[in-house]
Amino acid sequence: MSRIAKLLYAAAMLLVLGTTAVCAQVRSVPAEAKRGLIRHLQAMTVEINGQAMLLAPGAQIRGADNLIVLPAAVPAGSLVKFTLDAQGQLSRVWILTAEEAARPDPRR
Repeated sequence: MSRIAKLLYAAAMLLVLGTTAVCAQVRSVPAEAKRGLIRHLQAMTVEINGQAMLLAPGAQIRGADNLIVLPAAVPAGSLVKFTLDAQGQLSRVWILTAEEAARPDPRR
């Protein structure tokens, strides 16, 4: 392999590895987040563990890939962790990955 080819290969590998590191996101679900099963009811209302709850203004639902999910696109019966705001409305929801779901809930 010529020197130029080796340099191009090394540059390509750095680009690939650098891009992977940038795309990796750290999920930080607060320890005080509660656990439940979610399903969308209508508009800004979801049901968690059988109880209808409103999403707070600016609420975020994060999918297992950590991307934002619209309320109507939430898969029914998804296991989630969630936090409430001061008014008791859902402020943050994280749809759990299979690995996160397999971990025991420390709040129990």
